[in-house]
Amino acid sequence: MRILNSTRDTELADRAWTAEGFWPRLVGLLRRSSLEPGEALILEPCTSVHTAFMRFAIDVVYVGRSGQVVKLSPELNPYRISGVLRGGHSVIELPSGTIEATGTAVGDQLIFES
Repeated sequence: MRILNSTRDTELADRAWTAEGFWPRLVGLLRRSSLEPGEALILEPCTSVHTAFMRFAIDVVYVGRSGQVVKLSPELNPYRISGVLRGGHSVIELPSGTIEATGTAVGDQLIFES
């Protein structure tokens, strides 16, 4: 799946996947040593994340039901917990630096393409 920022005309990911079910959501990125540029993990529904036991920092984009960016957590380091976001619907975990490289900001509109 591709994730596009239509506000900035940029691409956040071209190889995104959704963690579906209890175990895939629980494990998330724990078994990975990194996320490659262009990769992303989508957690839906989700309003907060943790990086306990992870080995690398990630960028986290919080998205509302309409696909609008409602919060950003760039470079969330291992062993951190994000705050709970009321009104959020899903979370996108991206390689660290993606938010800055794409200029993604709160209020931007994202498009998810199969």
